[in-house]
Amino acid sequence: MNAITVPKPATPRILSSGIVVVRWERDHYEYLLLRAYNYWDFPKGMVEAHESPLEAAIREVEEETTLTGLRFRWGDVYRETHPYNQGRKVARYYIAEAVNPEVGLPDNPELGRPEHSEFRWVDRAETWTLLTPRVRAILEWTDNIIARPTRRR
Repeated sequence: MNAITVPKPATPRILSSGIVVVRWERDHYEYLLLRAYNYWDFPKGMVEAHESPLEAAIREVEEETTLTGLRFRWGDVYRETHPYNQGRKVARYYIAEAVNPEVGLPDNPELGRPEHSEFRWVDRAETWTLLTPRVRAILEWTDNIIARPTRRR
């Protein structure tokens, strides 16, 4: 008797959306990183049902850092990570420049405390050392995008 293999239904993909926030510092870009526990990442969070991934990314940056008025000098290009969290989750990142680099870590109303315990503006070399390999792939992609000539907006 032949066994019939029934494929398991695909687990719905959870999409998290964030922004690689940069600022120009004299002669190089610095990157905004947030720390939760011992894990550093760019600002990001879950996409809600009523919003696009880009809208979610902008909202998450404001909620987590108080930054507003980001400039999307490189357009709305994005890159997604490889699946993580047992293959159920993917993070999508856009790139934007901070107009005002003053960061705050406000309390999350659901947690009663900030989501992150620390932020840093760091150069490319330090960014690389702080990120996990999954997020380093986003940094490498960002390098290629911001190295391209752009029109000042």
